[in-house]
Amino acid sequence: MDLFDYMREKNKEQESPLASRLRPAKLEEVVGQEHIIGEGKLLYRAIKADKLSSIIFYGPPGTGKTTLAKVIANTTSAEFMQINATSAGKKDMEDVVAKAKNNAGMYGKKTILFVDEIHRFNKGQQDYLLPFVEDGTIILIGATTENPYFEVNGALISRSIVFELKTLSIDNIKTLILRAVNDVEKGMGSYKAQIDNDALEFLADISGGDARLALNAIELGILTTDRSEDGIIHITLEVASECIQKRVVRYDKTGDNHYDTVSAFIKSMRGSDPDAAVYYLAKMLYAGEDVRFIARRIMICAAEDVSNADPQALVVAVSAAQAVERVGMPESQIILSQAVTYVASAPKSNSAVEAISKAMEVVKNKKVNGVPAHLQDAHYKSSEKLGHGTGYKYAHIYPKHYVEQQYLPDELVGMKFYEPSDNGYEKNIKEYFRYIHED
Repeated sequence: MDLFDYMREKNKEQESPLASRLRPAKLEEVVGQEHIIGEGKLLYRAIKADKLSSIIFYGPPGTGKTTLAKVIANTTSAEFMQINATSAGKKDMEDVVAKAKNNAGMYGKKTILFVDEIHRFNKGQQDYLLPFVEDGTIILIGATTENPYFEVNGALISRSIVFELKTLSIDNIKTLILRAVNDVEKGMGSYKAQIDNDALEFLADISGGDARLALNAIELGILTTDRSEDGIIHITLEVASECIQKRVVRYDKTGDNHYDTVSAFIKSMRGSDPDAAVYYLAKMLYAGEDVRFIARRIMICAAEDVSNADPQALVVAVSAAQAVERVGMPESQIILSQAVTYVASAPKSNSAVEAISKAMEVVKNKKVNGVPAHLQDAHYKSSEKLGHGTGYKYAHIYPKHYVEQQYLPDELVGMKFYEPSDNGYEKNIKEYFRYIHED
């Protein structure tokens, strides 16, 4: 690097966004994700020991996928290379592989390739990387906001460890905001700014776990706010609200907060009280609550608390969510009112919640050998030689379109996950099961 390159890099570093400058260099500086990088956790140990295998980071925007990749880059002895799947072509990958082979052959050095937005790679691009991941030419680190089990080549998945990053907590975001305001070296501490507690709470809450969103707002606030007479830049609630372009939701002067009202709203729908539910709806709308947020709560309630007691409830809720996106206020309040009163008035059941909770517990804790052979895929040549699909009974050729056969794995035979209630349409479901099981 010559003097001009050095100055370009220095200027770029100084002028880069706060979120980029504040990115941790060491594992100890990372905020959140304790479930995978807490001391003693697998990823923590692997990074510390510089013994990484191929991994894929999966999670929402702003949760630290690129941050963790950069931390690895700063701690590993391997050559670290980065490409973005949205712009990289085959030539870029060929160059990486050539350099990786050179590193291994001439210097005995490993190469880590970080692929941001790996789900953007097409099948051919992913297939190209596969043999070099398999033989250890490159150690792959992929980052994606999409479920990798759907969007990434199954063969790559099987050769990688998938780490799911969680949305950052409000306390995590607060820690990052305070670091941004006070850190002189990487943050904006030299500006002598202070953030009020209510502004801190508001930004941490409204950012929805996205650290980048919160940091961009605080940077904008400090750079555009005049100093007060005391020589300090004060980031007030009003400044914070303006910088993130979200209204401060105030419910009333007695201090009812956002979460209490939302909680009452959901519990009123669950409790079959349409009057209370529509009151809390009006309260949220009057305060300026985001109609999309309200619509999401209604959809969740329709699935969680009504479910199959009235399957139409989810249809109404989803339609309402789509409609408010297209219509906007003030007409959206009518759409939301229809959905709220429908869900609140519908018969209730949490049988689907109970079913998936039981099933997830079994999947998590019980060793199961696999799918019964007669249920396995038989739509390929030579499947019969493996016994796949042999003995399967096609339900539609039997009376009542039902035939008794084993569907659960051997270890789970006899277990019940879904038990319909006696409410609403679930009575029909129970009756249907009685009907098909009659001799």
